[in-house]
Amino acid sequence: MHLLIKLLGTGMGLGAGIVASKLVDFLWEKITGEASPKGTEGLENTVRSALAFALISGAIRTTIQVFTNRTMQKAIERFEKTRDLT
Repeated sequence: MHLLIKLLGTGMGLGAGIVASKLVDFLWEKITGEASPKGTEGLENTVRSALAFALISGAIRTTIQVFTNRTMQKAIERFEKTRDLT
């Protein structure tokens, strides 16, 4: 059961990263009016724009993943405490 919870936590962390990526892309397009400057399609963007996108998206993705991992770790600890009581 403990392995299942760890796998669930890993899956939630990956899912959070994907959701964060989609959120950053959506917000970037809404705020700037342009597609996100990533990949080879974004070569017409300035270096400043690409650097700003990289910094912002990295910060948001990491923050969401940290909160997801912390929440999952707390859930694992609660689960272990309830298992010890039985």
